[in-house]
Amino acid sequence: MISLFQILMLILDIAKFIIFVHIIMSWLINFEVLNLRQPLVGQIWDGLSRLLEPIYSQVRRILPSMGGLDLAPLIVLVAIYALQIVIRNNFYAFV
Repeated sequence: MISLFQILMLILDIAKFIIFVHIIMSWLINFEVLNLRQPLVGQIWDGLSRLLEPIYSQVRRILPSMGGLDLAPLIVLVAIYALQIVIRNNFYAFV
């Protein structure tokens, strides 16, 4: 049971890391520090966008329109943190 708990926490930590990389990369692209015409940057950006867009689109359907502000990554991060808290608190009831 402990192994399953640790694997689940690892998966959620990796998901948080991927979202943070996507957020930082979007800032760097918008401030023209990174250029999407570079092959490596373009491939990483495309891969991250394809991975995260299905999750973000589900959240965007629920959120009201905020103009140019996208709060979907923040909502997903809060949901991951909340899920980790719930799993951690309830794990000890089953051990």
